[in-house]
Amino acid sequence: MPCRTIAIANQKGGTGKTSTALSLGVALARRGRRVLLVDADPQGDLTKSLGWADPDSLETTIADHMAAVIGGSDDDPRAGVLGHREGVDLMPANIELANIELPLLMAMSRERVLATWAEPLKRGYDYIIFDCAPTLGIVPVNALAAADGVIVPVSAEYLPASGMAGLLRTVARVRRGINPGLSVEGILVTLYDARNNLAREVERTVRGIYGGDYRVFDAVVPRAVSAAESAAAGESVFSYDGRGKVAAAYARLAEEVDRRG
Repeated sequence: MPCRTIAIANQKGGTGKTSTALSLGVALARRGRRVLLVDADPQGDLTKSLGWADPDSLETTIADHMAAVIGGSDDDPRAGVLGHREGVDLMPANIELANIELPLLMAMSRERVLATWAEPLKRGYDYIIFDCAPTLGIVPVNALAAADGVIVPVSAEYLPASGMAGLLRTVARVRRGINPGLSVEGILVTLYDARNNLAREVERTVRGIYGGDYRVFDAVVPRAVSAAESAAAGESVFSYDGRGKVAAAYARLAEEVDRRG
């Protein structure tokens, strides 16, 4: 199958972006897919969640590759890729990614730098998944420009209308001006507590307002302590609590995503 590139994005924090990137990636690997996870957030949360607790000590990160592309060459796009015991690869990030924003803004084809880096890697993977920072800055726009689709995690803890509208406008702008092949892969309801009236209202609102124009995944990710605990342990929910509801939800999400491959 040709490689599919997916950005996990929402301009609002606390929606489960990193958990979704990590868990979807591992779930796809468990289905036999070759997966590269790309940490595109200067906070390095995806890197930390996979067990590299001190991203600043890493010799090579995505920031180095972006700087090399801006400079005109990136001799080894795989340099710095880390293999994880659960079958996924990771291109890590640290705070240096924040320092790349100014050079990026001044670069030619500034929105296509990540795409240029990722292109030669596609031969080795079935999926490349970008975990984006909770902003609509130049680095997340680069991830959207490199992606075939975007998955939007929406927390069931608050009504998402304003943040969703801003992100969807950005996706539309990127599609018009930079990446005509970009689509909304789907909207994912996360941090769901069926006992909570607001959570049920948020899910109804998302499906009612957006379900006509966009795919809303059948999978709904429940709120569970195991998700936070697994990240602290440097492993996925599949390794930490493989029989739990969160693992089951992400396995179902992977099935829905992979079905479209």
